[in-house]
Amino acid sequence: MAEKVLLALSTFPDQETARDISTELVTKKLAACANILPGVQSIYRWNEKIESGNETLVLFKLSDDRRPKFQETLRLLHPYEVPEIIFVPISSGLPEYLQWVVESCS
Repeated sequence: MAEKVLLALSTFPDQETARDISTELVTKKLAACANILPGVQSIYRWNEKIESGNETLVLFKLSDDRRPKFQETLRLLHPYEVPEIIFVPISSGLPEYLQWVVESCS
């Protein structure tokens, strides 16, 4: 497959925010799909304090050529000051699925 496919991860404060932003990213063809996983317990350091809280994790699948616009749009829509936006390259997978991801983002 000529085009690379990425898995993007981002956490959100709640399911509603995750669903609204995910819907917008998929509608704009910046991601092929979003899997929303509620009930993630996060522990992190912020402003020199250890924080914890419940969040919602979203797994996005997108083509690599959509990465810059996906990141820009997610950052604008996201309520966090510094949102988690992590990209993981997908090295292999079912070819038909990977092709679907690419086609869904074009």
